[in-house]
Amino acid sequence: MKCVLAVFSVLYSFKFALSQSQITKSIKEPESSLVSTRSQTVQNVSRLLDTLLHNYDHNLRPDFGGPSTEISVNMQVRSMGPISEMDMSYSMDCYFRQSWVDKRLSFSGYEDALALSIEMLSRIWKPDTFMYNGMKSYLHTITTPNRFVRLFPNGRVLYSQRLTIRSTCVMNLQDFPMDKQHCPLRIGSFGYTSDDISYKWMKGIPEPSFKSVNQAGQGDGVNIASDMKLSQFDLISTPTGTEVTLRNKGLHSTLIVNFHLQRHMGDFVIQVYGPCILLVVISWVSFWLNREATSDRISLGITTVLTMTFLGLEARKNLPKVPYPTALDYFVFISFTYIFSTVIQFGVVHHYTKVGSGEYYLEQLESEECPQMEKRKRSRLNTNGSSTLKEFRLSPSQLNKVMQDYRGALKSLPNGRARSDGGGSVLTPVSKKSRISTPSLSGVYDPKCLNHHPTAAIYRRVNRNEKDFSHKLRINL
Repeated sequence: MKCVLAVFSVLYSFKFALSQSQITKSIKEPESSLVSTRSQTVQNVSRLLDTLLHNYDHNLRPDFGGPSTEISVNMQVRSMGPISEMDMSYSMDCYFRQSWVDKRLSFSGYEDALALSIEMLSRIWKPDTFMYNGMKSYLHTITTPNRFVRLFPNGRVLYSQRLTIRSTCVMNLQDFPMDKQHCPLRIGSFGYTSDDISYKWMKGIPEPSFKSVNQAGQGDGVNIASDMKLSQFDLISTPTGTEVTLRNKGLHSTLIVNFHLQRHMGDFVIQVYGPCILLVVISWVSFWLNREATSDRISLGITTVLTMTFLGLEARKNLPKVPYPTALDYFVFISFTYIFSTVIQFGVVHHYTKVGSGEYYLEQLESEECPQMEKRKRSRLNTNGSSTLKEFRLSPSQLNKVMQDYRGALKSLPNGRARSDGGGSVLTPVSKKSRISTPSLSGVYDPKCLNHHPTAAIYRRVNRNEKDFSHKLRINL
């Protein structure tokens, strides 16, 4: 019995080993077939490329001697900037794609597009495209040159590269900083005329990270990154077009794209417009200062003028020396005129309102006698009978007549004598026994009381003879 069981166990183990070997063989067969298929495909593509490039002359354009070769161009802009007014230029980072059909490279037996290495570019023909208004452009080479080539079965070649393009942009700054700029980019062939190469815009492959900022059907050849932001401008639109340019005694097909930019006002409001408005308002503070505060008003005026000059120079620091004024220059000049006028106004007012024209300096106002107090004193004297003469007012002509009458009366007195005292005849008393006392006219013609009268100028002329007249009326008998 034991011998039978041993025989069965040996047979079972042999059968199990045989089944495992069959399963392993069935698994390895597809893998080996797949590897063999891949190696065969690689060999076929290698033989295909060798066949395509056999007797291929990369110095001749496609359809040489026949119709012109059509080059389709598409641009996908990743970023823009800086945009310089000093250099009249702008820069942008973009994917520049060109596509054309070369029937010499068409093939069959392989349905998908072939992604070729960049070494193939030296073995096939490619257009000599350049930027007409370019200043300094370069190809990105980190970590390897950023470009690739794809070959389609019908012979179409797609050539893409990542470029940073810097181009000229002639700007009109008359409306600065509220201006809109149109920065063009012209693309064409360096050596081929329109008989050999013609350019056209190609609508790009839709990608979620790119968008078109134009209306439907306009500027389909240029796409803008959806997350692109500019610091000083807003990109409004990118209209495209084609034209034929006469250059080097030949007509050349040219592509044109215009980047329409609108400038932001926020930075200039904060740095120029706001400070200028505040400086003008500060200069008006001198209108509320006292006229006698000469040093305060002059200091305020000179400080605002110098600050306004600094702001005007700072606003034009980043602008080219254009031969015409900008809108910002007009605003700064008008603000400067307002501030300068406040200083001129103070000088005019100070010149025509000097001492004796109706106002006093602070020191004189402190020592000035109050007109109301003087009036009450004179009223009390008249009430008590201290003075028998009433206050009277005389015109200059009446004053001269009274002086002449008293001068003649004194000459007729027996004991009167006159004394010459340089500037004229001054009468002196000759008797102290009795005297006719007359009130002083200083209260009547006091300039402190009459300074604010409309006829203050007349009373100032009268005041010059006041002292002599008072002595002449004090006759001592």
